[in-house]
Amino acid sequence: MDLVEITPRLHMLRFSVGQAYVWRDDTELTLVDAGWAGTGDEIVTALRGAGLDPSRIRRIVLTHCHRDHVGSAQELADRFGAEILAHTLDAPVVRGELPVPAPDLLDWEKPLYAHGLTVPEAPPTRVDRELADGEELGFGDGAVAVHTPGHTPGSLAVHLPRHGVLFTGDTVASVPDVMFGVFHVDRAEALASMRRLAALRPSVLCCGHGEPVTEDAAERLAAAALPGPA
Repeated sequence: MDLVEITPRLHMLRFSVGQAYVWRDDTELTLVDAGWAGTGDEIVTALRGAGLDPSRIRRIVLTHCHRDHVGSAQELADRFGAEILAHTLDAPVVRGELPVPAPDLLDWEKPLYAHGLTVPEAPPTRVDRELADGEELGFGDGAVAVHTPGHTPGSLAVHLPRHGVLFTGDTVASVPDVMFGVFHVDRAEALASMRRLAALRPSVLCCGHGEPVTEDAAERLAAAALPGPA
């Protein structure tokens, strides 16, 4: 796992499958997703190595219920007294009350999906706050939740309009360039969500898989969304 600086207030925790993000406000940190189960110590070490104090983690926002995003959320939340936030439709899955919804896989996605299942399964994880579309999240000078159904029913993006930063979860990927994500429960619904995100015209795009996009992000997202992937 690597910790990569994107901007002075934004870092990426990069795992071999997937990634999480760290946003720094003056006195607190927010994680967007939490990486793999069992990697809490690695995350703490990486944060400290970058001069960030993990005891300042106040919240962990989960973009959706998949194992590579939920993994270490409760471990870190219990350790540092943080709250865990997720959309109300994915919250029962995060808590282990419902199964993870099965994606509608295209043939070429099947081996990739099998590889993703090599990530350790996330333990049942509490959700302290269930989110709806448009809710303010308490960090980033006005971060808001954007419901983006399709990848999972309760997928959400996190938009920081004052900073031009958009965390897309897995609705959008950047592998190798900005593209429609994979493993969606409802591809048509996910594509509509991607188009909604494109309308936000971010200057920094942080996807669940692939490198952060800091140049021409709005244009590249629009180009990927508007023609409509097959």
